Amino acid sequence: MDIVKEVFKKTKPNYKKLKSYGFVLENGKYIYTRNFMEDTFKAVIIVDDEVSGKIYDLDLNEEYTNIYSDDQYGAYVSMVRNAYMELLEDIRDHCFDKQLFSYKQSLEVSEYMAKQYGDKPEFLWKKYPGYAIYRNHNSNKWYGIIMNVDGSKIGLDKKEYEILDVKSDPHTIESLKKEKGFHEAYHMDKDKWITIVLDGSVDIEIIKSLIDYSYQMVDTADAWIVPANPKYYDVMHMFDKKGEGIWKQSSDVHVGDIVYLYVADPYSCVMFQCTATKTYIPYEYKDKNVSMNYVMSLKLLKRYKEGKINFKYLNSLGIKAIRGPRRLKKETAEILSSI
Repeated sequence: MDIVKEVFKKTKPNYKKLKSYGFVLENGKYIYTRNFMEDTFKAVIIVDDEVSGKIYDLDLNEEYTNIYSDDQYGAYVSMVRNAYMELLEDIRDHCFDKQLFSYKQSLEVSEYMAKQYGDKPEFLWKKYPGYAIYRNHNSNKWYGIIMNVDGSKIGLDKKEYEILDVKSDPHTIESLKKEKGFHEAYHMDKDKWITIVLDGSVDIEIIKSLIDYSYQMVDTADAWIVPANPKYYDVMHMFDKKGEGIWKQSSDVHVGDIVYLYVADPYSCVMFQCTATKTYIPYEYKDKNVSMNYVMSLKLLKRYKEGKINFKYLNSLGIKAIRGPRRLKKETAEILSSI
C-alpha cells in the first residue's frame, strides 16, 4: 500500500499553509523534515506535482522501507508505521484542502458540468462514496457518472482509476470504443453508455462535447409501461400506506420518468400511474419466481378505475404485448397522461 498516496487522496496543497507549517521551498518543491520516535527516525515529505515521502533510520543512516511491505507485521514496524501516519495526517489536516476527486481531469469535468448546467454531484451510495452522479435538472435523469474503479473491471491494470460514464447513441459508442481512453460502459447499459478514463488520455474538449450530447439525450422525461403480476406481489395494495413503494428495476428508468403499472390477470389493465423518485437502488433478492439486483422507488400519481385502460385499449394505441418493461412512444405517453 502506498501510504502517502492513500493519506493525501482527494486533497490539494494549500501553499500558504505549507509555509506556515514549516515546509521550505527548494528548487520548485516544498520540503518538510521532522525527526520522530525520539529521534530514531527522520521523515522527509516532498510536495511537488504530487506528495511523496521517505523515512530514514538515523541509527543506520539508511532509508527505512519495512513499513511499505505487506509482509512486515511486527509490533515495532506497526509502531513506526502508525507514528509516520500520524505525521502525514497532521500535515494533511493542517496544510491541504479537500477535493471531490483525485484526478485533475475529473475536477475539470465536474467544474464544467457545474458551470455549463449548474449541476452539482450527488453521492447516492454509502457503499460507493466516490461515485458521483449528475442529473439533468429538467428531466431529473442522469447524464454523467464519475466513479473510482479498479482498472481490471474495465480491461486495464489492477489499480484505481477515475472514470466518467455518459450516454450516447449506439453508432457513436461502437466508434469510440476503438479509441484510446474509451471503454465499454461500466455499471450502466452497455448499448447506451460509454466509459471514459479521466487520466488525460482523452482530450478535455472531446469529453465536454460528449457530456453536452449526453445532457441533450436526457433533456425530457420518458414514460414506461411495466407489467406487474399480482400472483407474485400484492401490487394492488403497495401504495395504500405511504403512496410510495419499491419495484424491480430491469430497464433504464430514471428519476422523473413516468411509470404505468399494468396489472396482469385477473385485472389485465393499467391500474397505476407513478413517477420514479429513486432508481438503481441496490437490492439483492431471489426466489423461484423473481430475482433482483436493483429496485426503483415509485410514487403514486394516479389510481385508475379497474378496466379503464385495459389491454384492448392499449392494443388500439399500438401496444401489442406487455411481457416486460417498455418505453412508450411520445404520442402514446401523451394520450395516457391525459386520461
